[in-house]
Formats: sequence, C-alpha cells, structure tokens
Amino acid sequence: MERTVQKITDWLQAQVKEANAQGLIVGLSGGLDSAVIAHLIKRAFPNNSLAVIMPINSNPDDLAHAVEVLETSQIDHFTIDLTETHKTMLQTIKQEVNTTSTWQEKNDRIADANLRARLRMSTLYTVANNYQYLVVGTDNEAEWFTGYFTKYGDGGVDIQPIIDLKKSEVGDMARYLGVPSAIIEKKPSADLWTGQTDEDEMGTTYDKIDAYLRGEEVPAKDKEIIERMHRVSEHKRNIATQLRLK
Repeated sequence: MERTVQKITDWLQAQVKEANAQGLIVGLSGGLDSAVIAHLIKRAFPNNSLAVIMPINSNPDDLAHAVEVLETSQIDHFTIDLTETHKTMLQTIKQEVNTTSTWQEKNDRIADANLRARLRMSTLYTVANNYQYLVVGTDNEAEWFTGYFTKYGDGGVDIQPIIDLKKSEVGDMARYLGVPSAIIEKKPSADLWTGQTDEDEMGTTYDKIDAYLRGEEVPAKDKEIIERMHRVSEHKRNIATQLRLK
C-alpha cells in the first residue's frame, strides 16, 4: 500500500507540472472516495491543495464526516452551501419548461440529482480557476465501469487518480491513510437525494461489482445488472462523440 500511495502521489505531482497548474482541488462529500482523495492530494501538495464541501440539503452525518476528514488530513478547505442556488435554479427551469410544455414529474428525481452534481462541478471549476488548480476526480474502478457517475457532474474532472482501484481497495487505502473508520464502514451515498444509497439505486453491491471485475463468478442477477450498466453508460466514458467529415 505504501508503494501504491507513493505512486499516486508522484503521478499527481507530475500531472500538475505537465498542466502548468499550481495545485489540486477536490469536492469533499463525507464519503469514502473523496476522503481518500483529500488525503492523497494533501500529501502531494501540502501547501497547494484544497477541499470544498458543497452541501445541498445534505445529510448532517455526511457533513460531520467531511469535517472529520478535514481534521485527519489537515487539508485547507472551505464550505460553499449550494442549497438555495440549487432550489432557485431547479424552480426556474421547471417554470420555463411549463410555459411551453410540461415538466415530466416522473423524471424529476433524476433531474434534481444530476443538477446537484453539475452545480458542484461548476463550483469546483470556478474555485479551481481562481487558484489555477486541477480538479481531481473521486471515481473508483467499480463506478467507472458501471457508469455510476453523473456526466459533466462528478464525472467532469481533470484527472482520475483512483480509477484503477476497486471499492474494496479504496477502503484498504483509506485505512492506511488514517481516514476515520465511520466513513470507511458506512453505506456509500452520492448525496443525490434524502436517504439515497449507491447500492440501493444500482440494485447490486460494490462487493459484487469488485468480484465481477476480478473475473470471479457472481449471481446471474447481479451480472446482468453490472453488464447492463456498463453497456448503457458507454457514452459517459467517451466524451464527446465526434462526427468526422474528412
């Protein structure tokens, strides 16, 4: 694990140098993956790394966990509350759509959720521009393979340091880095709506996805879900489709 952490740290430093940037920034949710990234970028750039907490009607437990990560990593940070911004923007969009058409209530939850992720992305890039930092992604291998991220939301980043790590490996790294155990052991959630958890939404578990990625046998139902998610999310991993006229 020490070698892996050092390899990622070296890579982060190389990416900043190559981009002629000044440091690194991550959105801190209180979840496992962003906690690991906060620790890693602090190691890579002790004086030029930043974590931004961006609540949108967020679970108080997640916010408390984010604060714990700030304490264990000692990373520079601030909070930008996007609750009212999100509310105003979504209401404005709905009102405008309803003037000429009909807002589809059946799609309301996913529209709301994706807007949250995209607002956070826009916020991170606005802050990153100020400091000339690169935006660091938090997707692990399981999320990348299944497409369990929002296009142009949490998938909208400059670099992805842990995309080759399975969820269980991220947990192992978290223990090595000193991430609080409560964060490592809690149910993963993208904070997309109240009570949302990744595994309930996907219909399978990270353990099953990790096993599938290792080439192990998984129950047929889980295999079908994993392969379907991979298939329908291909467009997220190939941004953007280009028409070649010559």
